[in-house]
Amino acid sequence: MHDLQGAMALLARTPTALNGLLCGLPETWTHRSEGENTMTVFDVIGHLIHGERTNWMPRLKVILEHGESQPLPPFDRWGHRSECEGKSLDQLLDELAHLRAANLVALQSLHLREEDLALRGQHPALKIVTVSELISAWVVHDLTHLHQISRIMAFQYRDAVGPFQTFLGVLHCNGHSAPA
Repeated sequence: MHDLQGAMALLARTPTALNGLLCGLPETWTHRSEGENTMTVFDVIGHLIHGERTNWMPRLKVILEHGESQPLPPFDRWGHRSECEGKSLDQLLDELAHLRAANLVALQSLHLREEDLALRGQHPALKIVTVSELISAWVVHDLTHLHQISRIMAFQYRDAVGPFQTFLGVLHCNGHSAPA
């Protein structure tokens, strides 16, 4: 990681950026996907919430408390589905903002030092990862999903743009929401 404070600054802005883009949009933008077995914008926000609850900080705490002796908990990529039932996108955006703020306060309160960033944990699929790599992945995960949301939304207009499709790179990007 290049800069913990810089990483936290980006993580703090993600909910605001998502809220600005998505709050109040009709479901025609937020509940359509790019095809079978892909996420909707609604799913992506739910996925980010699920990650705030079960991924980043819980895994960080396991590394800090147990190092490599205890594997990090697995992450269910679709674990958000039941949690999001009956909620609106605007409710999910508020929930994400609240959870992210709390997680950043918790992260700040750890007062991580350079040597803490080098601590290692045992990821269920990737094997050994460091605290620095985990926090960096959290940042890039946010950026990946911001990109994914743009791509999902652009996909809804792929035919409507006609020949302009040639010049619109987001319509040519390979999907990242397909199952791994």
